[in-house]
Amino acid sequence: MGLSRVLNVARPAIRGGLAQRYRAMVDLGAGCGLRQGEILGLGVDDIDLDAGWVHVSRQVKLVRSRLVFGLPKNDRDRRMPLPDSVAQVLRQHLKDFDPVTLTLPWENPADDERVTVPLLFTSTRRGAINRRTFDNKSWRPAVVAAGITPTRATGMHALRHFYASSLLDAGESIKALASYLGHADPGFTLRVYTHLMPASEERTRNAIDDLFA
Repeated sequence: MGLSRVLNVARPAIRGGLAQRYRAMVDLGAGCGLRQGEILGLGVDDIDLDAGWVHVSRQVKLVRSRLVFGLPKNDRDRRMPLPDSVAQVLRQHLKDFDPVTLTLPWENPADDERVTVPLLFTSTRRGAINRRTFDNKSWRPAVVAAGITPTRATGMHALRHFYASSLLDAGESIKALASYLGHADPGFTLRVYTHLMPASEERTRNAIDDLFA
């Protein structure tokens, strides 16, 4: 069983092992394919719960040991569909935890430019989340509690791989998947995930069987 499948089976346990304020992060990773930094930088204005869209325009990242807002990887601003199941989780999260408006430097901590965002996810001290602290004190202990040996491959990024494999299993195109993941080149997406695509002969059999049925 592939790692993304293993993590999916254990996903409820991992989610339950996190503090309540962090649990919706798992749903965004597995249900929307967001990178960890993009989840940490998501503002309340970036989600349209009624229309079903997520707008990714920034991330929280570490630059010279300081937290800053910055462009997503590959400098790609993007939108992706927000599943109803994830939207329901986010609605409950917003009821339980009010967004916290925070101001951080933009890209370079030494520059004067600042950006203010009403963040969906913050630390217990109502500050921006340092991914290293989160990984060490929250994510890895939850993974261990779920019975999985923590490695570099069992980080939150595995949820993104689960998202990609689920869409491919459902027949989504590589072009659409690349757009949702924020990849500049669909060829890169194909190279990374081609091993997860259903075999062509299987698709052929299923297509004709469905037609004749």
